[in-house]
Amino acid sequence: MKTYARALTIAGSDSGGGAGIQADLKTFAALGCYGMSVVTALTAQNTQAVTGIMPVPPAFIAEQMKAVLGDIGVDAVKIGMLHSSEVIEQVARTLREFDVTTIVLDPVMVAKSGDKLLQDEAVAALREYLLPMVSVITPNLPEASVLLGRPVDTFDDMRQAAADLAQLCPGAILVKGGHLHAPESTDLLYLSPTEQHLFSSVRFLTKNSHGTGCTLSSAIAAGLAKGLSTVEAVSNAKDYLTHALQAGSVYKLGHGHGPVHHFFNTWQ
Repeated sequence: MKTYARALTIAGSDSGGGAGIQADLKTFAALGCYGMSVVTALTAQNTQAVTGIMPVPPAFIAEQMKAVLGDIGVDAVKIGMLHSSEVIEQVARTLREFDVTTIVLDPVMVAKSGDKLLQDEAVAALREYLLPMVSVITPNLPEASVLLGRPVDTFDDMRQAAADLAQLCPGAILVKGGHLHAPESTDLLYLSPTEQHLFSSVRFLTKNSHGTGCTLSSAIAAGLAKGLSTVEAVSNAKDYLTHALQAGSVYKLGHGHGPVHHFFNTWQ
């Protein structure tokens, strides 16, 4: 019998479909994985704003996780919006209970619209409970700044931030350079003091960038679920996101930040 490459997203729901659970499942499907989901919060959200957040109780988040992990199992997990310290602790506890070791953490803190998605007091819980157990963490510059408690604004800052985050996280550190003022978008993958990789792509001038962080981290998780190395998974994910951004740039959806085109390689 054949088996699927199984990828689980633990994240918030985006009612507008461009980010969160919805973007994660689209990415898993586009990259040939069987996608599963654990919803941590419901958001009333579109291309312009997050108008409401309804958190899912931590106990029910754990129940969703146990239902999936206890029956279907998983090859890789992507973690997105967790919102509160209680949820972070519960997710970490349940992942340990099922010995899940391949984990990609996208430390979601602020939506593209500028709306806050992570409570301030939850940052300490993220550092304490999740960073020590993840395989890959994918902060952008503002997120790296919050995790380290200092500005991360330049490429030199990125290098130092990656090295410092490696003291908190034994896995790989992917610091995303999308916020740098440069003609290319360059991400830095830190594996050790002697092994680092740069991934650069053309920067597209488009408003359709909602869900890019979710999409990239999910694409990395999909690669890991299919047995790729971390470097291969990140390289493929960066390439996938670049094409999704390019394909999505010609569309008009909503009145704010539209989504990337997750199915650019299958839609006619």
